[in-house]
This record gives sequence, structure tokens and C-alpha cells, in this order.
Amino acid sequence: MRDEGREGGGSVPEVSEGSVIDGRYRVLRRIGSGGMADVWLADDPHLQRRVALKVLHGRFAQDREFVERFRREAEAAGGLQHPNVVAVFDRGDVDGTYYIAMQYLEGRSLKELIDDGLDPEQAVRLIRQVLEGAGFAHRHGVVHRDLKPQNVIVDADGKATVTDFGIARAGVSEITQTGSVMGTPHYLSPEQAQGQEVTAVSDLYSIGVLLYEALTGRVPFEGESAVAVAMKQVSQVPQRPSSINPQVSPALDAVVMRALEKDPGQRFQSASAFIAALDAALEEPGAAAGGTAAFVPLPPVVATAEETPAAEAGEDDDARRHRRRRWALVAIAVLIGALAGFALTRDTTTEVPGVTGNQLNVAIALLQQDGFEVSEVTRVQREAPQNTVLEQDPAASPPARQASLDCSFLSFFCSKPEVALTVSAGPGSAKVPGTAGLTREEAVAKLEEAGFDAPVETVDSETVTVGLVIHSDPSGGTTATRGSEVTLTVSRGPKLVKVPVLVGTQRAVAVQQIRGRGLVPSVSEEESSAAAGEVIRQSPSAGSELGRGSSVSIVVSKGQQQVTVPNVIGEERAAAVQALRDAGLKPSVQEQETDLPSQVGRVTGQFPPPGSRVDEGTAVTVVVGKASTASETTTAAVAP
Repeated sequence: MRDEGREGGGSVPEVSEGSVIDGRYRVLRRIGSGGMADVWLADDPHLQRRVALKVLHGRFAQDREFVERFRREAEAAGGLQHPNVVAVFDRGDVDGTYYIAMQYLEGRSLKELIDDGLDPEQAVRLIRQVLEGAGFAHRHGVVHRDLKPQNVIVDADGKATVTDFGIARAGVSEITQTGSVMGTPHYLSPEQAQGQEVTAVSDLYSIGVLLYEALTGRVPFEGESAVAVAMKQVSQVPQRPSSINPQVSPALDAVVMRALEKDPGQRFQSASAFIAALDAALEEPGAAAGGTAAFVPLPPVVATAEETPAAEAGEDDDARRHRRRRWALVAIAVLIGALAGFALTRDTTTEVPGVTGNQLNVAIALLQQDGFEVSEVTRVQREAPQNTVLEQDPAASPPARQASLDCSFLSFFCSKPEVALTVSAGPGSAKVPGTAGLTREEAVAKLEEAGFDAPVETVDSETVTVGLVIHSDPSGGTTATRGSEVTLTVSRGPKLVKVPVLVGTQRAVAVQQIRGRGLVPSVSEEESSAAAGEVIRQSPSAGSELGRGSSVSIVVSKGQQQVTVPNVIGEERAAAVQALRDAGLKPSVQEQETDLPSQVGRVTGQFPPPGSRVDEGTAVTVVVGKASTASETTTAAVAP
């Protein structure tokens, strides 16, 4: 990679269709554009695949600090391997063109699906996947900083993938010299809009905005300019989703409103906590009969004035005036009696809904829906999850007695009593104990004793003995919430390699394959019917897994030993057979008639011929003479 020409503000080459980036990626067409970079569809002929090529805008290529952060974050994002996070294959720069090669995803953006309309269950299912991907990145130290529906791709099977991880992380470079905010203002957290430190909790605010938009079809805040929207993010409280979409339950309402808290400390502190709240909201949506009336003020009742009939002209008769006065006094007396009876007999008690066990936001929503207000919230340290309602006063009725209404003026004017809530502040925090070098069992026991959950991940290690802890996350000595997870990374020893198939290969090839896998060959030889130099056995067998440096034994064939065929022509049959056997050969005898008495019972021929070199155990055929029939008859005739 080359860096020349950028110090002095040199020009950055233009990227266009047909151009080749870094001598490898051939640009096909532009498929997207953002505030910081363009996205091109490119062909990678090296690996025969298509990629999405993110190319940084030229004006940012002049910012050395921005470029350095871009590089570091691209490396961090390249290490994220998760089903809901886009894969990053490569990154680099050529002549001032900075790029990241990512997985090319086919599907529709979450923005398109929102525009088509989603029901609450569909919205929660998609946002839950976004939280899974973001949570995985957060656990690996990567903060997205530009989460928006355009950065979420949903395939035909409904799988959501978050794109552009790490690219938007730019620290102080997020605010330009003119004071405008980098990124999309509708999804920025309040702290990000103010140029303050951005953390994983800031990403969760942005996901809260995604959830809001998925449920209602619109973002929480609109404005005439990016700055106007950013100011609303900082200072205004959004309208509850249920006031826009009545299908949104009170419990889901509360989850959204917590995710959009201005104070980062009041939001969900992790993606897993956000997911748990969504799951709980779907399982127990709360009483939905009241719709959203508890959250939307009703219009004031305007009384219309009625015409009062004018006094009848001419009614000045004393009798008529007395009669009217008398009836008026009777009516007043009846009204007073009726009011007194109402005051003495009116029921001034009310049932109080039970909200213990709910999250605080859900509890407040349920109480307000029934006309109750929360007077105070007392927080105490308990093992229950943070913000879980432990007690309420007045208690729920039933089973408790109904609570008294707050009444004045002979019980004519009554209101429901305020409810005080006692809420869990969580289990508190503690220092994470050091676990490096301990066995897996010792480390888990030590963490559980300190009040932490201890999931375990295993990795290959060339330096740490198998079964021992390499490190923990969070690391030992840091402070964490009791009950939270401290992930242990445990060594499974050196990376194992598979022993290849060696039987049937030549000695040199087998030795090369063994060494190529980091193993040590051990070679021995023995005689065999196989060709010389061929591997006839191996140990361990093919497919076995061994640590690097382990020994693999092979036995190589020397072939069969050869012997010289002895000359047995003229020898008697028994002597010839024995001579062949002594030479390590297999004799095969054929008889042939002969007229010569001197050849009877003796070897007259052999094959292979004498002096031949053959493999030990080869069959040698010898021809032994036998008297012919005519010869036997003549001998019998002349015999005395």
C-alpha cells in the first residue's frame, strides 16, 4: 500500500464503473452512498465472488486521524464473525483510496420493510436480531455509531444483518469544523448529538429509535434541519408509540421509552438486557383494553351556553312569586337531602392493580392506565434484576383490602391514591477475581463465589496448557455488576492437525505431506510385495488429530529380495528339487519321455534358465526325463 501524495492534500483517484481497486477488485456499479463513503458492487476474481466495496470519500482521506481510526476499526470489524453482522473480508488503500471489502448481501433494507408496514411482533423479531449482532460487536469492543434502518439488510428468510460495523467510529472527527453532526441525526443518541463520548449504550439508543420507527412507521423526532432534529434528541421526550399505533402494548411502550431515555445510565446497559425486556413484553404485554387513552390527553370539554328564557313580561303577581319561591325551597331541600345521602352512602374505595415483579417503566404504565400516579420510587439493593418492582403501597387488591380514595368536601370530589414503589437497584457491584492460570473448574467456582455467571469459551493456544484459563472478560481486578457474565477463555492446547492419507503414496511425497502439516516423519523399511518406495503402513491412521510437532510413522516397501536361479540340468530329480528349494524358489516338475537311458530320472531342462535373477519364491519349472514306452518294450524282449 502506498501513502504518497496525501500530506500535501493530493487528489484522490475517482472510483467509477469498470475501474480496478488495488489491482484486485473490479468495480461493477454503485449500490449505495452515505455521508462518509460510497458502496460499490465489485467482482473479486481471486476468490471468484462478488463483494460490497466501501470506498471512503476523498475529503476524509485527508484527515490523518480519521484514516487511522478507519483502519483500526476496519481491523476490529474484520474479526466479527456473527450471523447478524456483515462479514468483512479485506481493507486497504491505494493512492489515497481507502476501502473495505465486505460480504455482498441480497435482500431489502429494514427501511423498505418499515415503509411497507410491520406489525409489532414482526418489528420485535427484526430488532431482536439487530440487538444480537450489536451485542456481539459490543462484547468485542466495537461500537457501530451509525445504526439506522438503511444499514440493516433483511433476506428472503427474514434474517437481519447489520452492515457497516466499525466504519462510523471516528471519535472527535464526528463533528466537522462547522459544527454539523456526522451520521444520520434521526438515529443519534443525545450524547452523540452533543459530541460527547459515545459508548455501546449509545448504539442501544439508536436501536430504540429503530424499534420506535418499526412500530409506528415514523421516527420520534422530525425537524427542518439536522441540527433541529439533534436538538430535539437532546431536549424533548418522544410521543409514546401506542398513541400512534394502538396495537403497541403498554409493556412494549415502556421498553421503547426506556431505550430512548436521555440519560445513558437510565437506558438498557446491554443488548442482552434489551432483548430480555422485549421478550418479557411479548410474553406479558399488560392490560391493553384501555388502548392509549392513559397517555394521550383528551381534548377539553367545552360547555355550550344555553339561552335563558327571559322573564315573562307582566308576571308581577304576588301569588305567582310566592308560588315560585315555595317550589324553589322544596327543590333545594330535596337536592340537599339527595346530596347528603350520596355522601353518606358512596363507596370511597378502589382496587389497586398489582405491579410487583414488573420493570419500573412497565409498572408506571400499568398504573397510569388505571388512573393511578406514582408518588415516589425507593431503590434498594436486591438480587432481583435492576428496576424490578419489589413492593407497592397501597398493596394490590385483591388479595389486600381495597385502598381508600383521596376525597374532599363530603366525598364529592375523589381521586385515586398515589402509589409508592420500592424498586431493586440490582445486586450491586464487585471486583472480578483474577483467574488466569487456574483450571477451568477452579475459575468457574471462584467467579460464582464472587456472584458472577461464568460462561466458558475455548481457544487454541501454543503457550497455555490445555484446560487452563488464558484470560477473562471483564478482566480480573475490574468492577462489574454481581450476576453479570464474566466470560472465561480457556486453552484447548495447540491447534490440532489431521494426519493425511499416506498409504499408497511414494516415500518422498508422504514425508513432504507430513512436514507440511507441522508433523515429524519417522520412516522404516521392510520387504513387501508392493513396489519399492511405496508406503504400506502408517501410524497414527489417516484422519487422526495431533498437535504440531508430533511424530507420524510410515513403513516403506523395499520390494521383494531377488535370488539367482541355480543350474540343475543333469541333476537327479530329488537333488534338483532340493537345490531349488534351498535357493528360496518353488520347484515345478514336468516329465518328458526320452529314448536315452542316461536322461531318465534326470533334469533335461529348466525355466527360468540357470543364472536368472528372480524374486524370492518365484516358481521354477524343471523337465525330468522318463523312459518312453517303446524303449521299455525292447528292453523287456532282450532280457534273459
